[in-house]
Amino acid sequence: MKTYAGEEGNIVKKAVSLIVIVFVGLVIPLTILNDIKPIRREVQTMSNTQDQYTWKLEDIYASNEQWENDYQQVEKMMQGVSNYQGKMGESAVALVETLQAYEKLMMLTEKVFTYASMKQDEDNSNPVYQALKDRASDLSTKVHANTSFIVPEILNIPLETLKKFRKEEKKLSAYAFFLDELIREKPHVLSEKEEQLLAQSGEVISASGKIFRMLNNADLSFPNIKNEQGKEVELTHGNYQKFMLSGDRSVRKDAFNALYSSYRGHKNTLAATLSSSVKRDIFMAKVRNYQSALDAALYSDNVPPEVYDNLIETVRKNLPLMHRYVDLRKRLLGLEELHMYDVYTPVVKDVDWEFSYPEAMDQVKEALAPLGNEYVKTMTEGFDSGWVDVYERKSKTSGAYSWGPYGVHPYVLLNYQGSLHDVFTVAHEMGHAMHSYYSYNEQPYIDAHYSIFTAEVASTVNEALVMKHMLKNVKDKDKKLFLLNHYLEQIRGTLIRQTMFAEFEKVIHQKAEAGEPLTTEKLNQIYHQLNVDYYGPNMVIDENIDYEWARIPHFYNAFYVYKYATGISAATYLSQQIVDKGDSAVESYTQFLKSGGSDHPLELLKKAGVDMSSPQPVQETLNLFKELLEEMEKLT
Repeated sequence: MKTYAGEEGNIVKKAVSLIVIVFVGLVIPLTILNDIKPIRREVQTMSNTQDQYTWKLEDIYASNEQWENDYQQVEKMMQGVSNYQGKMGESAVALVETLQAYEKLMMLTEKVFTYASMKQDEDNSNPVYQALKDRASDLSTKVHANTSFIVPEILNIPLETLKKFRKEEKKLSAYAFFLDELIREKPHVLSEKEEQLLAQSGEVISASGKIFRMLNNADLSFPNIKNEQGKEVELTHGNYQKFMLSGDRSVRKDAFNALYSSYRGHKNTLAATLSSSVKRDIFMAKVRNYQSALDAALYSDNVPPEVYDNLIETVRKNLPLMHRYVDLRKRLLGLEELHMYDVYTPVVKDVDWEFSYPEAMDQVKEALAPLGNEYVKTMTEGFDSGWVDVYERKSKTSGAYSWGPYGVHPYVLLNYQGSLHDVFTVAHEMGHAMHSYYSYNEQPYIDAHYSIFTAEVASTVNEALVMKHMLKNVKDKDKKLFLLNHYLEQIRGTLIRQTMFAEFEKVIHQKAEAGEPLTTEKLNQIYHQLNVDYYGPNMVIDENIDYEWARIPHFYNAFYVYKYATGISAATYLSQQIVDKGDSAVESYTQFLKSGGSDHPLELLKKAGVDMSSPQPVQETLNLFKELLEEMEKLT
């Protein structure tokens, strides 16, 4: 997951998954792309062009000529919307006509942009689609500029007048949530001149994150180390995780020390960039009249700070479970001391467990049967009718994601290799796709795009159901251990580790708000103690791990990572409800999928059957962690 900052200075938290138009603090979705769109790369691999294994983008446009026609139509529509500038407050009719024209413009812009982008993802070396993508991006920027008057004008309409308009014009009811959100945001919107100043200072305000990215991705270099074969190789961001998984402990240790020695060499610069980013958060919160940087970050989702605090408190109460897992890892690896470079290497031997793509589809369909016939039937139709581009090809975008424009079925990009991980990826991305399918079919465009807070729930529910199905049916002990460890690592990495990050963010912002300088020594001290607390007495907290804060890009878009932890907690709770309660739970969950972004995330999740304002879902997920841990202890 990645994040962006809004040009107006309001930090908008989202994945690369969300292409948006940002108006003075309010996020209006243009289109949604779930999961990270990975780095493009060129690889020569198996080519599979069978129709059933490639997606059908002709369902968006049958030809490039059709795309060109809509491209031209967007430019005309954009000018039509601009004609409403200065008129929105004149009457209810003028207001609704503007919003209707804007909605149609956004819908078509999304379609144009999505097609061009996905065609490029098919083959990044194709200059035709490189050009289409560039033109679509430029067009989106123009649309942004030409419609930027809409929200400020609505906010300038007196509240009593706006209420009167809504009573007079029934068609405005279609924009009820949109307008309510504008009204809710109004106390944090400044005068027109102040907003212009903030917009003009956007580059300066976001400079700390840009400096970090340039240093981290371009200027920072790492030493050479010796790999498992004794060959000297350059350490990179890309191969570091591979080395952390290595069964050769000396390779893990050398990679760990080499990486952090480079960050230590720039420790003062990195402390300054992070400190500046925190100060920016505090500045923006004060300017927009929020009580704290945390309050400002949570406001867009209407999430009370208690949700954030409950997450940290509940995980901390259960840290003895994490310490117990550390002990098990230490025992299974046969180590006298467990170090931070031993955290990721597998404790269960690899198993020969491969799945053809048809076998993966069958596994997913069987596992998701508890979601009901309608869900499985629709998903199966998606598998069979061009939703999915399955196999890796030269110049195809790597990784996996789900996308698709409103009014057309969703799409899924895979690079399927046949591993157990790939099976879970199929389930995950089809979870996103089905969420979009239901939402797009049930909601008007303005309410169809769900927030990042809820996005990962649908995908992770699918993963949880697949895991439950496989654990129930697996007979081989090694395979069961492999599954148990996979599940434990998922909860550890997504719930526990991300909560530790969330606590770090909270602490450093509180200290900065209290006037304490965030020096390298202070950041190291805070981060070291968190590792001591979270990993427990049987983990050696190596000095180098104190500098891990220096390499985490999420910290430059603060108070975002907690959504990973709440997402897996909600999904774990809901998947268990679906298994235990059957039809009633499925009906509530399906209603959640159909609700899109028509309400605030916490309210939508309540419809699904989970109350994230309570610590219970987090506790239930940690109870599951305990059950998995106990089962793994018994088997080993």
